[in-house]
Parts: sequence; structure tokens; C-alpha cells
Amino acid sequence: MSTETTDPADRPDDAARPLSERDGAGALVLAGTPIGNTDDASARLLRLLETADVVAAEDTRRLHGLAQRAGVHVGGRVVSLHEHNEAERSDDVLDVVAEGGTVVVVTDAGMPAVSDPGYRIVARAVDRGLRVTAAPGPSAVLTALALSGLPTDRFAFEGFLPRKPGERSRVLAGLARERRTTIYFEAPHRVVDVLAAMADAFGSDRRAAVCRELTKTYEEVVRGPLGELVGRAQDDPFRGEICIVVEGAPAERSADPVDLVPEVLARVDAGERLKTVVADVAETAGLPKRDLYAAALAARKA
Repeated sequence: MSTETTDPADRPDDAARPLSERDGAGALVLAGTPIGNTDDASARLLRLLETADVVAAEDTRRLHGLAQRAGVHVGGRVVSLHEHNEAERSDDVLDVVAEGGTVVVVTDAGMPAVSDPGYRIVARAVDRGLRVTAAPGPSAVLTALALSGLPTDRFAFEGFLPRKPGERSRVLAGLARERRTTIYFEAPHRVVDVLAAMADAFGSDRRAAVCRELTKTYEEVVRGPLGELVGRAQDDPFRGEICIVVEGAPAERSADPVDLVPEVLARVDAGERLKTVVADVAETAGLPKRDLYAAALAARKA
């Protein structure tokens, strides 16, 4: 049974009015923008661009380009809000919300705050007790997951991996026993190296999918074991915007806690709390936390 209710923003008599005029309260609205195909812009996004008091955009030129392609006029003030100025500009933007206005936050593509600006201004709005809502839209993360052909019931978004090979290998080693499907963003010139590092950490037979140029003219999803994908990337390099989706590790029902102690102690030596690491590793390996904790304590005393 559907749990959806009618959004006041979608009622005909309110459709052309910004949130601040409908209910007298200001709002910060995170609005999803197309990740490639302009036709994916929702009617609600376009209406917000026309009626909001302020549109805070990651790149103001990209915003105006989207508006022009979509055939709408941005009615309010446009300000830039990107990773380099979000912290210091958030309060100025949120003052508009505090005064009863509507501020729409958009990034170059997809949902704000998902590997894009947005987190800091939302956190600050929450601190100030201001209303925060969303006009959901396209997401490269969810699109890649859905198209990958891999399990979708449990997944984790890891964003961009470290650029330095050593740091990248350490991160992937920590994810080797992760049973959830994992999703990554990557630059095209690093795809071969990243896939090779994943094959080393996860095994060359672990299933994965490389998704590029999603929703665009040259959209392509290449699926297969990591070892095969490395060869494919070497022979015919992937170009454009890339998402990599990797199958989770199989459950390790018979794992021995002693075998996992080196991983636990390495993470503790790197600065993590023992109980936190034990809980994480035990869940991933399918072991009781108490058994792994006892083994780790015994190893530290030895």
C-alpha cells in the first residue's frame, strides 16, 4: 500500500507560489538536477528555479545553462555555493530562510550533499533550527546501482577513492570483507589502476560493473569479473563520467576470529577505537563481537 501523501507544493492553487508564500515559513530545499539528460529535470525543480528567493548553485554558469535548455527563467537571486566557500557562506544564505524566504540548493548534477556541496549548509540549517526539505531528483549513485545487475538490497557509497596507490590499497583492503554492494566515483584516467587495485584487494573473480555517461548519448554499462574489466579498460579505455559498482563479499560463516585479529590491530594502531573496529569487522565477517574482542585482547597482551 502506498504511503505517499499529497505535497502541498503540487496543488494547482499553490503551484506557482514559493514555499515562503504558501505557509509563511522559510525553507532550504535540496533539489536534484539532471546527471546528463535535461529531460530528467522534474517539474518541481523547474518551478522552484522560477519561484525561489535565492538559488545557491555549485556553478552558476551550469545553472543558467540548465535553465536555458529547460526553457525556464531563474526568478530569484543566484549565488555560488561550492566546496571552497560553503562553510563561510552558509549563514548568509540561511539568513534568507530565517527571514521566511525559500533557498534552493543545486549542484552541477544529481542530489546535493552526495559527494557534492550541501552537507555543510544542511548541518548549519539544522543547528539553527531551520526547515530543510528536498525536491528529489536524479542520482548517479542509485542509477549505477540499479543498472549494475548486482544486489541492491544493501549497498554503500564510497565516493572517490584516494589518488595515492598506497592509501587506495589500504582503503580497499578494509573493504575486502564488506558484504554490501559498494559504489564508487572515479576519473577516467584512473579507472585501469583502480580496477586493478580492486582485483588485487577483492579477487579477480569478484563481479563488478563500470557505468559511464549515465543518461547521456553514449551511456554504457560493462559488467563482468574485475579481472576481465581490467583487461577491457586496458584495451578500450573508458571515457566520460564513471561509476564503478562492485559486488559484496560472500559471507564468511566459518571465519576464525584469530585470522581477523591482524586487521583489527592494524586499524587500532592507525587511531581507531578497539570496540568500534571489532564491531565493524565482526559484522562484516558474520562473527560474534565478543569472540573477536576476546581474541584481539589476547593478542595485545601476548
